[in-house]
Amino acid sequence: MLKALATRAAQSLRKSWKQHLATLALAWVAIVAVDTWRTRDLPQGPAPDVALVMAPSAGATAPTTLAQWRAQHPGQAVAVHFWAEWCSICKLEEPSIASLSADWPVLGVAMQSGNAEKVAQVQRQRSMVWPTAVDPQGTLSRSWGVRAVPALLVIDAHGQVRFATSGYTPEWAMRLRLWWAQTVPQWSAMLPK
Repeated sequence: MLKALATRAAQSLRKSWKQHLATLALAWVAIVAVDTWRTRDLPQGPAPDVALVMAPSAGATAPTTLAQWRAQHPGQAVAVHFWAEWCSICKLEEPSIASLSADWPVLGVAMQSGNAEKVAQVQRQRSMVWPTAVDPQGTLSRSWGVRAVPALLVIDAHGQVRFATSGYTPEWAMRLRLWWAQTVPQWSAMLPK
């Protein structure tokens, strides 16, 4: 009797485990599909070299293009973080961006958050220490295909957009993308020419 109960319990556990695995696989497919749809308009390939209007910050030399900002970080993968002053998810993500900016170059883009002085004021109030370009009308963001904030683009040392996310991204996922872009060569670069 005890052996039969143990056998049934083991069979039930195996069946339950397989059902949970199938559920997890289905959830993963759904998450990837939604993320692919949300990021469909974000850039791929070479990062566009766009003009920047920077929010004033203490003692920093303000670059005027994305290429100039990237040139300040030679040989490094960088992150471009699109955010807005009015975005509650962006506020939730700020501690992660602050921590990330201590280890990696991060350029913020303040979408529809006012002029340079207003953005600088918001940054001071919230202790946002990373450099930020202002995008008062959302023109810069739209040119990159960014429709919603927060959004994060990871550009490798060769100027290629390697990753793009839209919506809340956990800090570990940001760091993993930057590390990958820094460490692992782009697949197309590894193919013989």
